Amino acid sequence: MQNPPPRLAEFTLKAVLAGLLFGVLFGAANAYLGLKAGLTVSTSIPIAVLAALTFQMFPRKGTILETNMAQTVGSASSSLAAGTIFTIPALFMWGIVPDVLQVGLLAMAGGVLGILAMVPLRRLLIVRADAELPYPEGRACAEVLRATATGSAGGRWIVYGILLAFTMKIAFGALHLLPEEVAWEPSFLQNGGLALKLSPALLAVGFIVGYRASAVMVAGAVLASLVLYPLVTKAHLAGLLDGKVENAVALGTTAIKNRFLLYVGAGAVAAAGLFTVVKTAPTMLASLQAVLSGLRSQGRAGGEEEERTDRDLPGAVLLGGLAALVAALILVPNIFAGDLPLGGRIAAAIGVAVFGFLFVPVSSRLVGVIGVSSNPTSAMALITLAGTASVFAALGWKGVAAQAAVLTVGTVVCVAASKAGDISQDLKTGWLVKGTPALQQFGQLIAACVACWVVAAVVIALGKTEGFGEGGLAAPQALLMKTMVEAVLGDVLPWDLLTMGALTAGTGILVGLPALPFALGIYLPLSTLAAVFVGGCVRRFVERKGPGTFEAENGVLCASGFVAGEGLAGVGIAAWAYLTDAGRAKPLPYSTAEAWLALLLFVPALLLVARSTRKPA
Repeated sequence: MQNPPPRLAEFTLKAVLAGLLFGVLFGAANAYLGLKAGLTVSTSIPIAVLAALTFQMFPRKGTILETNMAQTVGSASSSLAAGTIFTIPALFMWGIVPDVLQVGLLAMAGGVLGILAMVPLRRLLIVRADAELPYPEGRACAEVLRATATGSAGGRWIVYGILLAFTMKIAFGALHLLPEEVAWEPSFLQNGGLALKLSPALLAVGFIVGYRASAVMVAGAVLASLVLYPLVTKAHLAGLLDGKVENAVALGTTAIKNRFLLYVGAGAVAAAGLFTVVKTAPTMLASLQAVLSGLRSQGRAGGEEEERTDRDLPGAVLLGGLAALVAALILVPNIFAGDLPLGGRIAAAIGVAVFGFLFVPVSSRLVGVIGVSSNPTSAMALITLAGTASVFAALGWKGVAAQAAVLTVGTVVCVAASKAGDISQDLKTGWLVKGTPALQQFGQLIAACVACWVVAAVVIALGKTEGFGEGGLAAPQALLMKTMVEAVLGDVLPWDLLTMGALTAGTGILVGLPALPFALGIYLPLSTLAAVFVGGCVRRFVERKGPGTFEAENGVLCASGFVAGEGLAGVGIAAWAYLTDAGRAKPLPYSTAEAWLALLLFVPALLLVARSTRKPA
């Protein structure tokens, strides 16, 4: 009789600590990227590679399961960041400055909800639906883990990417040696023009999502920048002249955005999100049924001996944890912004429970097809905010306090949906490399309870130093959430502009464009999405000779380094300003020659990510 193979080390101290360290770093970087561009990226693969390289320094090299545990723990912070940055900056825009404790508790609540509610779905979505749901990032990460276990050297590209992006951000963003954005405004298009942010992180996003997605997004942005802005300007100026107003002056781009196009963009995103939810309604219903059946099957199997690779957290832990979470949301006085009374906290907790259990299964299943980076969590948060705000309005709760409370309900749900998608990819990776699901789930819970404080501190520090909205970090998703809540609770919903946006998104859907990327293009600034499109073009360029001629994995690693390097530099700049009470430095006016020089110095980033994909001869 043969002895069973020795069990590999998995849940070890070095694996958990490495995951927490890299998770904090990439979580902070993703928070900065999301606040700047409204987009985030998956960090499982770069964390897996960095963890594997780190373990090589130990006398006892790390096993593939330890590396998998490190990336599972590390990726948790990025999903917490994605949910938090889409909502919390709106509080700053209302003049409400939350503290770290409040934001950290909200992020922790969302993280725990997303993890515990997804666990019963693991066997259905990860195992039984393997042929139907590929979970692209999860499979890719499993391949990376196998490659690093055999000594792959691709990790150096992450280091190169971090160093280059960090240096560029310090030079452009801290020292202001050259402009971070170049633009061209033609004289024949008033308030119209082209712009490009010289950001390695945005270039990386485009490379990761690919040419198709980046092209769809930039198409929406070009429509807004070169058509809608000049059109509204022309119509407004014509109206003034027809009224014989002396010294008629067209509105500036900021006024056009705030009065008109902000609502057009919001209508486009809301319609695209609703279309996505309706399209996935059968999946939603099936997944909700699977939650109940999964809990029942866990209860029946509670006394049976399970295989290590098929063992989840016990059902008692899930039910007890969820009950404790709902109780905390009701009983903790200041967990929701707005200082809600007990009745308001009960209504808010019910909103979290209803929308959380609605969107966690949807998110878990959607990322199985489209991946974490394309998960429409902002659309789910938008629907949550609209539904909760409608209930508050019906109960007569209005004003800034009610708006803030509604927004923090959306924070918990948005984090939960983002977290559910993230852990689904991690569990797919674990299933492919024969990890232990229960240990991965426990590791994610640890990470959620640690990383929430780092994410909260980063968002608050950036809010106090950089600011959000005009003149600071754009925080476009949070501005969208703020607009929707104000409209519902303030009875000032501009239905005509929202309808125009919805019809614009509908036109894109009719011709076969992906709904949310096109709508986000209308909403987000062209300068941001032009940089994303450049990254997509680089990906198309290196893929032009077929899949056998380039190393896509190394390109993704280099791009992930760009995200980490620029994000960490941005967070470091904000932390320095916060700790030293230094004001936000204002860049000097730049000459045309300096703008061209900045554009020229952006070329090394393009060349590096393209070079990283070249197959060795």
